[in-house]
Amino acid sequence: MDNSSGVGVIDKAAMVLDALEAGPTTLAQLVAATGLARPTVHRLALALVHHRLVARDIQGRFVLGSRLVELASAAGEDRLIAAAGPILVQLRDATGESAQIFRRQGDSRVCVASAERPVGLRDTIPVGTQLTMKAGSAAQVLVAWEDHDRLLEGLNNARFTPTVLAGVRRRGWAQSLGEREPGVASVSAPVRGPSGRVIAAVSISGPIERLTRQPGRQHAEVVCSAARLLTEALRKGND
Repeated sequence: MDNSSGVGVIDKAAMVLDALEAGPTTLAQLVAATGLARPTVHRLALALVHHRLVARDIQGRFVLGSRLVELASAAGEDRLIAAAGPILVQLRDATGESAQIFRRQGDSRVCVASAERPVGLRDTIPVGTQLTMKAGSAAQVLVAWEDHDRLLEGLNNARFTPTVLAGVRRRGWAQSLGEREPGVASVSAPVRGPSGRVIAAVSISGPIERLTRQPGRQHAEVVCSAARLLTEALRKGND
């Protein structure tokens, strides 16, 4: 079957991506799989690496890039937001603190849903707010389960350490104290897509005076429960 769109460079790039679906691939294997000239394949592959649609593994082989995961996550964002409303309200009411969902977007994390504490001192993070990936419990969650290269990149100039992230992976949740903003504490847990990959973080945040210096001890269980409900909602939405 002719799979040509009539736009040659797009068709060739699609051939490269299709070939990488099978797993890590050398340049020679890409040439063989696509039937394209070696210089053409090399040029296309490097351009796709530039846009993070393709990456290189530790042996230098070409693999599908993390940008594809981000785009797939964005495609699933409507399902995430649709499920988020009542779950975040339950989380806010159970903890008495503002609740949010963050998704990674390039070098930032973006609040895609929130339920604010209605009265009193609160950490207000409106939907659409971009925050750093280098500090805060949600950033810890979004970095902790990344592949090796992106994990190292995430730790560069971060307020958290490899030991902290190892603890996040072991416990299944993260906490922070004044890491992003002085006086603010937070607790976060991972939301997983249908493939099992972490695609978002659900969080509560508020003043340290209220959350205490061990916010996870008080709130991790209910935050993790909200994360599981969101994960289940995404899995059902994919059935």
